[in-house]
Amino acid sequence: MVEKLRVANDVVALVLAAGLSTRMGQPKLLMDWGGKTVLQTVLSTLHSCGIVKIHTVLGANRELIQQSILALPFPVEMVFNPDFANGEMTDSIRVGIRTLPKDATAALIVLGDQPHMRIETVSGVLETYGNTGAKIIVPSYNYRRGHPWLIDRTLWSELENLNPSYTLRDFLRRFQHEIHYFNVDSPSVLQDLDTPQDYQQSKPM
Repeated sequence: MVEKLRVANDVVALVLAAGLSTRMGQPKLLMDWGGKTVLQTVLSTLHSCGIVKIHTVLGANRELIQQSILALPFPVEMVFNPDFANGEMTDSIRVGIRTLPKDATAALIVLGDQPHMRIETVSGVLETYGNTGAKIIVPSYNYRRGHPWLIDRTLWSELENLNPSYTLRDFLRRFQHEIHYFNVDSPSVLQDLDTPQDYQQSKPM
C-alpha cells in the first residue's frame, strides 16, 4: 500500500471554474455555501485531503473569483481560459493541463461547482490510485460515473489534444479499458449546481 500523503503530494488538482453560470443566472461559484463560496468550499476540501498543488482554470467573472481564491489561507495557482465563452469543458482542460507541474504523476479533474464533494471520496480516489496504479480512477455511485476523476500523467497528452468536437465522455469511452471504478456510498459524486433549484434543494443551512 502506498502512503496516502505521498500520493497526495504527487497528484495535482485541476479545478474547472471557467463556466458562464447561464442556467443559475448569477456567478454560481461565488454563491454562499455554509459561510464560504461554492468554489472556496471545493478548494478547501482538496486542501484538507493533503493536496498541495491546486490549479484552477478561470474564465467568466475572473476578477471576482480571483479575489475569492486569494482570500483562502493556502496557495492556489490560477490560469485563464480565453475561450471560456464557448462553454466547452474540454477547452479548460487543455489550458489547465499545459500548466501542470512536471513532477506531478496524475491530475485530479475537479468540477468547481461541486461543493458536495466529500473528503472521503477524494481520499479514496487517491488511495485507489496509490494501490492500483490504474491510469484512470472514476468514483461510481450505483453504477453511475461521478466526479472527481483522476488521470495518470501518461494520458495527459490525450486530453491536451482532444478533438474539439469530443467530450470527456468520448475520452472515457476511448480509454474504458484503463478505468478503475471506485465505488462510493454517497450520491455526492453525481451532484453539481446548475440551476437555482439545485442550489435551494442542497445548500447547507
